Amino acid sequence: MVATDTTRPVNLAPVDWRISTRSGNGGGNCVEAGPVLDGSRRVAVRDSKDRSGPVLGFSATSWTDFLTGLRSGTLTG
Repeated sequence: MVATDTTRPVNLAPVDWRISTRSGNGGGNCVEAGPVLDGSRRVAVRDSKDRSGPVLGFSATSWTDFLTGLRSGTLTG
């Protein structure tokens, strides 16, 4: 699998993909996330409708911060 950072594609180790519990509501917003299985503690995220498409990668700290923001409602768009 290939992920993309800001400048170049990078090879991504296998990921233990899991579909979000919020997916499948008929709204078309389906997301999968999971740990990258290379010991790095990174988390990968992709659109479950486009499994061969782009993958976002987060460090463990960034992923935790993102989830904390979601849960607290402090993320702004």
